Order: sequence, then structure tokens, then C-alpha cells
Amino acid sequence: MSARPDASRLPFIPTGHGPPLHVERAEGCELVLADGRRLLDAAGGAILAHVGHGRREVAEAVARSLETEGYVVPVFSTPSRVRLVARLQERWLPPGITRVYLTSGGSESMDAALRLARQVQVARGEHQRTQMIGRELSYHGTTLATLAVGGHPKRRQGLEPLLPPWPKAPACYCLRCPLGLSRPACEVACARFLEEIVAREGAHRIAAFVAEPIVGSTAGALVPPDDYWPTVAEICRNHGILLIADEVMTGFGRTGRRFAVEHFGVTPDILVGGKGLAAGYAPMGGVFAREEVVAELARSGDEFMYYTYGAHPAGCAAADRVLDILEREELVERAARMGAVLASALEAELGDHPHVAEIRGRGLLQAVELVRDRDRLEPFPAEARLAGRVVVEALQRGVFFYPGGGDPARDVICLGPPLVVGEAQIRTAAAVLREAIDAAVARAA
Repeated sequence: MSARPDASRLPFIPTGHGPPLHVERAEGCELVLADGRRLLDAAGGAILAHVGHGRREVAEAVARSLETEGYVVPVFSTPSRVRLVARLQERWLPPGITRVYLTSGGSESMDAALRLARQVQVARGEHQRTQMIGRELSYHGTTLATLAVGGHPKRRQGLEPLLPPWPKAPACYCLRCPLGLSRPACEVACARFLEEIVAREGAHRIAAFVAEPIVGSTAGALVPPDDYWPTVAEICRNHGILLIADEVMTGFGRTGRRFAVEHFGVTPDILVGGKGLAAGYAPMGGVFAREEVVAELARSGDEFMYYTYGAHPAGCAAADRVLDILEREELVERAARMGAVLASALEAELGDHPHVAEIRGRGLLQAVELVRDRDRLEPFPAEARLAGRVVVEALQRGVFFYPGGGDPARDVICLGPPLVVGEAQIRTAAAVLREAIDAAVARAA
């Protein structure tokens, strides 16, 4: 083997753009490259580095777990599992959410949540409830089931024959309302559209409704009106449909609350977490459910099969220490405060930019939607790949942003820095983003 690892070996599919960016290490809110350059990680990796990079106490907790617990099948108890479940139940999960099922990632968690919803309906004797309702402009993972319930055309492309044709509710996207309406006269018609789907498909055929409380990178931090989630919850309750909240990206403090559903006063039947649970220090995810939901399976004598690496002791140790840091350093509250700073900085730099359609988000999940014509909301042509160009231009200026978007929100730049980010770093990120947008637009012209 060569003395220095050859990064060109890494891509599964050759891109033609050369080897990927080679990161030697990560510290705090920065990525350090092989040539010594430092990048401000304004994306928090994949919007998950809640406590920042390089926290020694997390690494030490993982090392101790590997020395003493190693691998233990998920149905057995270990010290790290007991500690993490107790912490989640006592300090983190919304009131009414009591049961914890741990996985090794977000896609796995969402797939398990869909499986749980179906098994619960069968345990209730509702065998015809086979449909999962998703939304347009949504993303829930890359398993076949999660792609089926999601509304991300690019990631579903070519796989459609393998995906159940589950119905989709319209996106909650007020900037470009898919129903052609406007607030507040619309009376959250996008939420009430769920009633139309129920009438068309039949409530007896629908197992669950799945949505992100605040949409992640697919459309860029779409925040619904305050009455959206209460309306959806009431419809689901009236028809015996389980409500699943996908908080893989928004959970564990990202939006300035423990979970984004808390902004809207709703407790779902099933809550899914992922990225922030272990903040990137270990592959971890979780499915959290109301007691009465799990009780249905207990009464039927049914089991809920685990994944081999679910609840891995080292992952549990990492997550327990990450949550401890979030509590000690009051990082959830900090996300709310610094989110206001980020929103203000973005508005100052980009509020009147001719190619910025909207700045939106909550807490430290913010996004900027880019367009060719702001007045007509005309997007750049797909072949321009503007969001990707902006990311490249920003990297050359020392900042990493997270590209996103899906038609009609074609080009979106997401910001999800670590919750420990400072004000000066936020203002740097906002200024660089403006420069990167200007440079990318000029090259795309």
C-alpha cells in the first residue's frame, strides 16, 4: 500500500471530476484538508455535526464501549444501551413517546417505522391498511420502501417499477403553492388535501401518513404554517391513520427545539430520529413510539425484528455522550439563538439579491432558494446545476455548504452548521455564500 491513501479509489461510480476532497481531520466547526487548508463546515457534514467535530470525550466513550461491550445482539441489555434509553425517555422524547427502538441510521429508521406502522395495523385487525401516504418534495431514505413514500424524483428515477405506487399529498410550499393558493386564505389546503386522498383511497386502506415537520434538503428548510401539523394530526386521528414524523434531519436540537414537532404542538404516533442522535460520531438512528402503539404488537404476540447493527453498544455510548454534551452546554437553546443570528446575516447579505427567491428555515436549519428571475420565480436551467456550482465556488473561498433541491425548488443551498458555531463564523458563511452565488451565476451565464 502507498504511504498516502489514494482518494481516487473511493468513488463507487467514477465522476470524471477527479478524486474527492480529501479531509485529513475535522475540528470544531472546521474541516482540515490534506494541504493544510481549513474549511468552515457551514453544512455540519450532512447537517448532523451538532456538537462539532473532534470531541475527545465522545471518542473516549466509544473506545471504552468497544473494550468492554464489543458487539452484543440487540435484544440483550448492555450498560450503554440502558443509559441511552433512560436518557431519551427521561429528558428528550416528547410527552407520550415512551418506546425506543435503535437502528444504525436514518434510512434504516424510516424503513423500520413503515414496517412498524403496517404491523400495528395488522395487529389491530386492519389487514387492508397497506398504503403509506407521503408528500411531494420529500425525502425519507434510500431503501425501496422509503423511496416509495418519499417524493424525491431524482432519487426515485429508474426505480419506479420497484416502488409501491403510494399516494402523495402536496408539498407545504407556500412560495410556489402546488394548489395555486396563498396564505392565509388557503386555510392550509395542502394539509386538508389529505382528506381528499382518504376519500379517494379509502381510510380502511391507509396505514400511515409520513412527513418531515420541516422539510430538509429536498426543497430546503420548508417551514409549514403553524396550523398545518395540528390539521394533519386531527385528520389522521379521525381515520385511524398513524402519524409518522421524520425528524432524521430536524431532531435533537437542530431547529432550536428538541424536536421540530414541538414548534407545532403535536405529538406523532411514531417519531423517527437519526443524524443528530450521535452527531456523526457513530451510525445511529431511532424509532420512538407511543406506548399504546407498541402495546398493539405486545397484545398480538408479534415481534419487531431488529437489524444486526441496531443499538450497537459503541453507537449507544456515542449517542449518550452527545446528548449529555447537548444538555450540559445548552446547545438546543443555543441553536435557537444562533439561528436568529444566521437568519439575520443571510437577510443582510442576500435579502435583496436578484437571484434569491427566498431565505427560510428555523434554528440552525436554514436554506436559500436560487432562481434566474426573482420576480417570476423562474429557475435556472437544470443543466446549469447552479447549486453545485455555488458549492464549488464556496469551497474555493473556504466554506462548505450543503447542496439541495428538487423541482420546482431546483437549486437550494442548505446551511446546518454545528450548534457550537460562533457569530463570526456565521457572518463569514453568509458573506461567502453571497460571493459564491455571484461567481456561480456569472459562470452559468
